Amino acid sequence: MPEQTDEPTKTQEPRLWRGDGWTAQVIKNEDDDGWAVAMIRDGEPEPALVGPWTMGRDKKNPKPLDTNAFNTLVKTASEFVRRSEQQLHATLHQSITVTARAARVTVALDIVPDEENPTAVLSARDEGDDLLAEVRVAPSFKLNRSSAVAWVESGFARPGER
Repeated sequence: MPEQTDEPTKTQEPRLWRGDGWTAQVIKNEDDDGWAVAMIRDGEPEPALVGPWTMGRDKKNPKPLDTNAFNTLVKTASEFVRRSEQQLHATLHQSITVTARAARVTVALDIVPDEENPTAVLSARDEGDDLLAEVRVAPSFKLNRSSAVAWVESGFARPGER
């Protein structure tokens, strides 16, 4: 009896390759007469990256996918996803260290995205990483040097309630 595996089977067709957790699919470019390639990470409903694809020698059909092209596409799409995740993390988790009330204080803003009820927490820690204060704020709160200093100097009063 053949052994069952959870790994998806590799596909290597001229316009469809699967492997290494990715699917590359050559598709008709809706914007012009050319072709595009969509890179879809396994388990994801939408492509992580869509880019132009080279025409074949007949200048009508797309160039077929091959091992080198697929490996390059996987690397490019993986880097794109990684950068996007890093950018999202940086947006949702910000911190700044300021000097206020004669002390160095690190103020952090952590946003929890939610389509219906996003939340955010503003916190302050001293140089020993001890929590000084923590308050809920609007997810639209703008953390910058002046807002951090103002919050610390207010004695950690909830922003907008001074």
